[in-house]
Amino acid sequence: MNDEKQEVIVTDIQIPFISMVILMVKMAIASIPALIILSMIGGLFSLVFASLFNM
Repeated sequence: MNDEKQEVIVTDIQIPFISMVILMVKMAIASIPALIILSMIGGLFSLVFASLFNM
């Protein structure tokens, strides 16, 4: 195999506006479960630290 590095430079991306809007909406919807999980982890950490320091 060829082990040399090859650089790629992207100069222009042609994507229709509606497709980009749909992609952004899908990303926003996909972030909702991640935010729920992160808030549960943050709540757990705050509960642990509050119980450790008797606040």
